[in-house]
Amino acid sequence: MTNFKVGIIGAGPSGLAMLRAFESEQKKGNPIPEIKCYEKQDNWGGMWNYTWRTGVGKYGEPLHGSMYKYLWSNGPKECLEFADYTFSEHFGQSISSYPPREVLFDYIQGRINQSNARDYIQFNTVARWVDYLEDKQQFRVIFDSLKDNRTFEEYFDYLVVGTGHFSTPNFPYFKGIEDFPGAVMHAHDFRGADQFKDQRLLLIGSSYSAEDIGVQCYKHGSQSVTIAYRSNPIGCNWPEGIKEKSLVTHFEGSKAFFKDGSSEEFDAVILCTGYQHKFPFLPDNMRLKTKNRLYPDDLYKGVVFNHNERLLYLGMQDQYYTFNMFDTQAWFARDYMLGRIAIPEKDSRTKDIKKWMDYEEKTKTGADHVDFQTDYIKELISMTDYPDFNVDKVSDMFKSWLKDKENNILNYRDQVYRSVMDGTQAIPHHTAWMDEMDDSLEKYLEESVVEKAEAI
Repeated sequence: MTNFKVGIIGAGPSGLAMLRAFESEQKKGNPIPEIKCYEKQDNWGGMWNYTWRTGVGKYGEPLHGSMYKYLWSNGPKECLEFADYTFSEHFGQSISSYPPREVLFDYIQGRINQSNARDYIQFNTVARWVDYLEDKQQFRVIFDSLKDNRTFEEYFDYLVVGTGHFSTPNFPYFKGIEDFPGAVMHAHDFRGADQFKDQRLLLIGSSYSAEDIGVQCYKHGSQSVTIAYRSNPIGCNWPEGIKEKSLVTHFEGSKAFFKDGSSEEFDAVILCTGYQHKFPFLPDNMRLKTKNRLYPDDLYKGVVFNHNERLLYLGMQDQYYTFNMFDTQAWFARDYMLGRIAIPEKDSRTKDIKKWMDYEEKTKTGADHVDFQTDYIKELISMTDYPDFNVDKVSDMFKSWLKDKENNILNYRDQVYRSVMDGTQAIPHHTAWMDEMDDSLEKYLEESVVEKAEAI
């Protein structure tokens, strides 16, 4: 049965995966429901749609993206590869395992450009409010078209939320930080390391953003980088010039004081303190309320909202797997909406959610977390026709990546892996990552071609 209407909020990797899932059904000659997708930015790609702006965008909306210049993938591309669209198919050649952001964005666009997905997306449009009409079993969604300053409403039988959860910063307060004389920003507003050259930089937090921003600033010439952790250090073998310290207690002028009793002077502070799951367009009874975790509460199979079976969330997990996990979720969501997957009553769903959350609570190490998400993806793949791939081999690559980073945080991006999708062996980039200052798509592909020709 396809005489229903699906609304998708967000055209980042999750929203695009949802469109792609329905398109794959259409290509088989099967009917699909009416679909509309709304994106607040002026292009698709979500977090990968880089902008130099901070704070608010062109139309005064809070900026979605936290992307920055000089970002290179911090995990092997072979771990995020689409099962139905490989890197070698897109680029026509082998490339390195850790490409820069422009290359990854080009890859994301490559798959979706093969479809007519853009016909389903209305850009520069932000969701303002959602009501669920019990009598009609429909969602009423109020939107603002930012470009022409117009408010309108739409009705949907199913609503898919694919807005991501790396846009609304957590902003902790430290006494005296308001009087710090240098730059203070959240990682959300970090746009590149250039402005921190020759500066003494303090990063607060022990997440991947602290790790990556710290190493990037070190690479691009910061005088020193100090990473202050709350509970556990990142624990890498840091080079001279990067160090970790216990949590900041307060500031006095340009001096930060730490829990261990020490203090230091700094020129700038970046808060790498994570993000909130924030859905201001949803009422309380439909809003996902969770911290960043591998299995959020209230999502059956990590997708269907337990308190309203017609509301679906994609990509809301803490992530090792990314693009291909969003795909498996989207294929599950598609088949559920098409009536191919029956879900149990609420009590049974709640028990299933608890089973996964209890499993997550037992995980301790990074390898444990990888195994958890591997098992989750295996379950989703088993329920749909998403192209099967060797998830266990991807899991092994993730574990190898964790060891590579532990061995040397500065050169793990120089390692290469083999695709489990088509067997393509990645080639080393012509320049070691620490020495490569040009991350443009043109230069990256130009040099890859040159290197390939020299190898022959």
